[in-house]
Amino acid sequence: MSTKMSAFWSTPPGQNAQSQQILNQARNLGMTSAISMAMPKPLDLQKTLELNEALIPHGVSETDEELNHRMEVLRKVNELAKEWIKEVSIQKNMPASAADHVGGKIYTFGSYRLGVHNKGADIDALCVAPRHVDRADYFTSFVDLLKKQPEVTELRAVEEAFVPVIKMNFDGIELDMLFARLALKEIPDNMDLKDDMLLKNLDPKCVRSLNGCRVTDEILRLVPNIDNFRLALRAIKLWAKKHGIYSNVLGYLGGVSWAMLVARTCQLYPNAAAATLVQKFFLVFSKWEWPQPVLLKPPDNVNLNYPVWDPRVNVSDRYHLMPIITPAYPQQNSTFNVSCSTRAVMQEEFRQGFNMTEEIMTGKATWDKLFEPPNFFVKYKHFIVLIASSSSVEDQLEWVGLVESKIRHLILALERNDHITLAHINPEQYDPVQPEPDTISTMWFIGLVFKKTESLNIDLTQDIQAFTAQVHRQAATAKTVKDGRRIDAKHVRRKQLSSYLPPNFLRTKRLGGMSLSTSTGSLSNGSGTPPAGTFAQPRKRPSDAALDAVMMKKVRTRETADGTRNLEGDECRSPFVINSNDDSCSSLSVDDVQNSFPVPVEEVQPSEDANDKDVESLVAPNTDDETFALPGVPVKRPTNLTLRRMRLCSDELPDVTTPSPREPHPNHPTIRFTLK
Repeated sequence: MSTKMSAFWSTPPGQNAQSQQILNQARNLGMTSAISMAMPKPLDLQKTLELNEALIPHGVSETDEELNHRMEVLRKVNELAKEWIKEVSIQKNMPASAADHVGGKIYTFGSYRLGVHNKGADIDALCVAPRHVDRADYFTSFVDLLKKQPEVTELRAVEEAFVPVIKMNFDGIELDMLFARLALKEIPDNMDLKDDMLLKNLDPKCVRSLNGCRVTDEILRLVPNIDNFRLALRAIKLWAKKHGIYSNVLGYLGGVSWAMLVARTCQLYPNAAAATLVQKFFLVFSKWEWPQPVLLKPPDNVNLNYPVWDPRVNVSDRYHLMPIITPAYPQQNSTFNVSCSTRAVMQEEFRQGFNMTEEIMTGKATWDKLFEPPNFFVKYKHFIVLIASSSSVEDQLEWVGLVESKIRHLILALERNDHITLAHINPEQYDPVQPEPDTISTMWFIGLVFKKTESLNIDLTQDIQAFTAQVHRQAATAKTVKDGRRIDAKHVRRKQLSSYLPPNFLRTKRLGGMSLSTSTGSLSNGSGTPPAGTFAQPRKRPSDAALDAVMMKKVRTRETADGTRNLEGDECRSPFVINSNDDSCSSLSVDDVQNSFPVPVEEVQPSEDANDKDVESLVAPNTDDETFALPGVPVKRPTNLTLRRMRLCSDELPDVTTPSPREPHPNHPTIRFTLK
């Protein structure tokens, strides 16, 4: 073994004792025993080194100087918090001698606390105060104190949020600061938030604020090797972002959910190297029988009367599609927003990720292939484009956040349409190619897959109007209604995307030495360096190349028909009325989609590790134990849920789906898809 490899895997003195402890306790980590206790082989260590090197160009780690700067920022914020708590205590008639000892502390959580934050990432922090300091003080006097600091810019207080937060930029570092007060006289510097009894008699907003720190700390306590966990999590987070499935607000998984999935993989393979953990991650979750929940430990039995995720008691919890349960009390489902479409997209990505990591571990590919972003715009023929516009940059920042938080409700409404097989929302935000004067706009694209039908009109007007009405109602409730804000929804075919996106987003494959764009048919120099102003395109996976070949054949054979169809469809002069004579409204046929979602479990073969057990029998909680069995949880979600049951998936869904008559919105003409 090389010196470099040995140094990478080196551990402090007492390694043998620690390894033996892991071997003895690994079977107690999580809800099941470990799948494999095998120690890493030289090839695994070599692949881990290669993985670490492959992550460097993506900026997933910071330099020591940048880390020290973050620590200095947190030190200053912590001193400000203590100073503010002392001043508030004196203002509330506490003696100065006693106010000097009330304390207060800033805790961190999220990616920074886990040790997997990227360059330029924000810091999630929590300000903990004693019982005589309340939230009103936090959003008044503390905000005033922050305004006086020369290092603070872009200060925003969002007191009405589900989890109230202060957002700011402190000396170049973005901070999201929550607040919680404990029922204690003093907050010492060495306080650990692990004790469940600290939650006693707290209001729900304080409990939610504390939950971030408690969950993060519990995750770190439940993984057998933190260094391997961190490297594997960095790789999985980068892969998820590159493949467009990293967004909790849009119905994919957020940072804490990805962390819990990687932590569960570490529990199942406690001695594996980071490269092996990445491969096993895809193996386990490409075979996972959703909606079977992912749990890192048995649920805590704490009787503090806070709502917890429990399908035995809560009927609505039985209809969560992809439950990943937080390990700290009160246990919650971190993937509440997942829909049928987003789950289908993620399941397919898990399967493709497993195939890619199998090639990487056998030397047929490099780690760079795993981080190649797929081209979203070649997968579908029809898109809904959502455009949020405002008159200023400041208004647009707030408006985009509001619109984005409601897009998942539109996805749910589209899924309930009997003629829509898949509604794939792309988390990436795009600027228009030709922006309107004095207007700031942001676009989202939703790819649609329709069922095969003939001579059928699909009218989505009511769904779009319900979505826009919900956004405007939310803005009115939050008192953020401003002139110039609007939402536009348009139907766009793939060949029309060149009017909305730069050509570099639409290139699909290379023929000889030339690059071919499916939307414009233009050819450019294939020297290997993209023209100025464009992005370098990722190499195609074999599956993508096969798909492109079929898609290009369809484009060539239908080019004349498409032109004729457009001419004959001029009687539908509104851009929201679409005519299509295609057999399928997607580059993937309905048969292709049905064959892809889901793939039978038998088609995904487990690793050849001699110590591996049957993954399918171990990844799920042990239902033989009556204490942790979840009776009544359906193995698969019903395909024909009634409207009443669908409402259980969201607290605001009735606002979108109530089939009461509405007046047509003046800004949104009819959206109609005609399939012949």
